[in-house]
Amino acid sequence: MTYGLFSKFPAQPGKGDDLADFLLEAAELLERDPACIQYVVSGSDEPDVVWVFEVWTDQAAHDASSEPEDIRTLIQRAMPLIAGTPEQTQLVIHGGKGLPS
Repeated sequence: MTYGLFSKFPAQPGKGDDLADFLLEAAELLERDPACIQYVVSGSDEPDVVWVFEVWTDQAAHDASSEPEDIRTLIQRAMPLIAGTPEQTQLVIHGGKGLPS
């Protein structure tokens, strides 16, 4: 089964769009990682909150995804925009449209 993660990132006041831009940049960098099946950045009616839905081949692949230097640099650049600790829910993905069976 594949591994998923649903994350809620609280942004500093007025910085939700800036944080979303960083997370979209992460999505672009993850295009080269075949273990990353989906990385979706979203907003909601909370302007300073960014949601990320990730699907990976397995948890080890997700854990290793932050090792490349450019990803670590991007994380460091985005950290000042994050207000507090992100809320995360780990998921066991059973399947669905657009996902490998």
